[in-house]
Amino acid sequence: MNGIRDACKSANAGGKALLNLEQKKAIVAEVADVATNAQAAIAAEYRGLSVTEMTELRANARKEGVYLRVVRNTLARRAVEGTDYACLQEVLVGPIVLAFSGEDPASAARLIRDFTKEHEQLVVKAVALGGRLMDAAELQRLADMPTREQAIAMLMGVMQAPTTKFVRTLAEPANKLARVLAAVRDQKQAA
Repeated sequence: MNGIRDACKSANAGGKALLNLEQKKAIVAEVADVATNAQAAIAAEYRGLSVTEMTELRANARKEGVYLRVVRNTLARRAVEGTDYACLQEVLVGPIVLAFSGEDPASAARLIRDFTKEHEQLVVKAVALGGRLMDAAELQRLADMPTREQAIAMLMGVMQAPTTKFVRTLAEPANKLARVLAAVRDQKQAA
């Protein structure tokens, strides 16, 4: 991995990193492996972001468990080929950063949505979920999805509601009798 980073840092006169065939294959294999296991993917154009802003985005991605990678478009197209994210191939034009969600399908969407609030230069080009290419406008819907823990809590609440209502229904006759007896007692004491 360090060899790839070292190769990416070295640049020729045109400003492009020199990668040999083995390094390109390693990048394609790494991205393909991530894409194969990912829940969702987002392609965003990062033109205009400073190095500091990209570093901030990468740090946020690491915290959220999102795989974030800037890859040459030709290598990215090869990497997503044969995966659920082959649908992204047509939008891989220009300076694109790929964000893949691991366990939580909405984690990359939340990361990109939150980052674009302060950095308008990051422009979402496409969102892919379950092999379906969606418009960039779908980012908000995906980002609003609950996390796994929130979804489980919601499910447990829904499952618990009928039981709670049943217990209240069973207890109501006894509660009603207690209220009637209390009212009769209060009436006798007042008289």
